[in-house]
Amino acid sequence: MPSRTHPELPAPELLTDRMAARPTPPGARGDPVPPAASEPPPVPRRPPLFLPLSLCACLFALLTWQVVVDGPLRRADERAGRATVGSPFPERAAEFFADLGNLGVAVPVLGAVLAYAAWHGRRAGVFRWWLAPLAAAVAMAAVPALVVPLKAAVDRPGPPGMAGHDGFYPSGHAATAAVAYGAAALLALPLLRRAYGRGGLLIGCVLLNVAVGFALVRRGYHWPLDVVASWLLCGMLLTAMAALTGRYGRHPGPE
Repeated sequence: MPSRTHPELPAPELLTDRMAARPTPPGARGDPVPPAASEPPPVPRRPPLFLPLSLCACLFALLTWQVVVDGPLRRADERAGRATVGSPFPERAAEFFADLGNLGVAVPVLGAVLAYAAWHGRRAGVFRWWLAPLAAAVAMAAVPALVVPLKAAVDRPGPPGMAGHDGFYPSGHAATAAVAYGAAALLALPLLRRAYGRGGLLIGCVLLNVAVGFALVRRGYHWPLDVVASWLLCGMLLTAMAALTGRYGRHPGPE
């Protein structure tokens, strides 16, 4: 008499509902495994520019306020200026460095670097090659547009040797040198391939502007705060120039 019990299926063929609903991983049955999608490289973060801009603006406002109200910083500034005029630093050397802040010297230097950077960028096919030279030219044009009204508004008398003239704050020569040589250095940085060459260029630019500022005080053309205020003002202009070229002058990535 045949048995009424059904034969049990082999264990590998038993499929529960949970196992049937489970998806089969790629490659388990010989299917080709699709390659993993490559992740885009991380974009390096640039330091925020709000901090240097706000710092320069706050310090410039503080110095301007002290000069206008004849505060303790102004009195200390005038004492330091008189001491610098009487220093043993050679007058001829001071006059040479002070002349580097003249429009007839600083602006042609920037113009030459600007023209070469534009020519080189266009020849090399740089994306928006015209942006950096244009930003440098606008920064240079902004110097008299900012300095002249500030001189008239503050109306600070000059050192004893400049009696009879007013409007020395901020220094136009120091501002011209700072923007002209600073913008020229920023334009020349991408043209240098070695890191130590770029570092040397920046250090040389800073030392040159320090020499111009010291020479202006040594020759009795300006007070020290006149020079420092120009550096702060032009620091904002150069930071804005670097931000503009860094944001809009880079080649767009793939969409």
